[in-house]
Amino acid sequence: MFTIAKVLLPIDFSARSTDAANAAVAVGERFGSEIVLLHVLAPRFDLPLPTSAQMKVLHDGARVEAEEKMKGFRSNEWGHLGVKRILREGDPARTIVEYAKEEHVDLIMMPTHGYGPFRRLLLGSITAKVLHDANCLVWTAAHTPDASSDVSATPRRIACAVDLGPQSSSVLGWASRLCWEFGASLSVIHVVASLDPRVEEYYFSPESRGYVINEARADLTRLLETAGAEGEIHIEAGPIADAVAGAAKQAQADLLVIGRNSHDSIAGRLPTNAYAIIRESPCPVLSV
Repeated sequence: MFTIAKVLLPIDFSARSTDAANAAVAVGERFGSEIVLLHVLAPRFDLPLPTSAQMKVLHDGARVEAEEKMKGFRSNEWGHLGVKRILREGDPARTIVEYAKEEHVDLIMMPTHGYGPFRRLLLGSITAKVLHDANCLVWTAAHTPDASSDVSATPRRIACAVDLGPQSSSVLGWASRLCWEFGASLSVIHVVASLDPRVEEYYFSPESRGYVINEARADLTRLLETAGAEGEIHIEAGPIADAVAGAAKQAQADLLVIGRNSHDSIAGRLPTNAYAIIRESPCPVLSV
């Protein structure tokens, strides 16, 4: 269950790829993982339609350039790790997902590419598709335009957000194991979404609100006991993504662990709450 034997690191040679590479090294060193660097040459649709001869020249030139970049990408830093460098062609998101399935990848690590005041509201299309379709763990960097290139490769404070559904024990199990592996502290977050501060005063008495919170705290305590884990419990109220992001920030988390397939979501799809949490998180997110 807790094996991370193979890590897939899709790279586009940007600074954000370097962030993901730093974290991949920490995982590789801790779990003895093989790291696969994958660059996908995508078709270009922003150029005038070339002739067949011109197309071949453009294709060959792009491939040679990509091969050189692949060879040079941190080539002097990973001698102590098992690293494979793969160059493929096609649709980037589909190629990443297909490779992960074919090669039994345990973890995909990639940036989100969210920049600017409007693109900040959306994950990069490739990352969103991978999160949607991949059947393995996916690590995504913090989705903020001002994120430092010096991300914490080795987490010291891990937050875990659970919805108390059937997947919660698996999500908490991963968070607990990572805390043990990295010597990190654990914070467990649960959002009582029905207690939205904007409406609760009209529908909940103070007694009812206290009962709901106490029940959630008891459920989280039992979940921690079952997992054999220790951690601080945070019960939040309000919009789920905002509340989880706020609690993770308050806990100064270096990593947030969430479930990617909620018990009330359509099977195989990325739930809205998971998408929003990844988008708003102040730190990298591992979606299980």
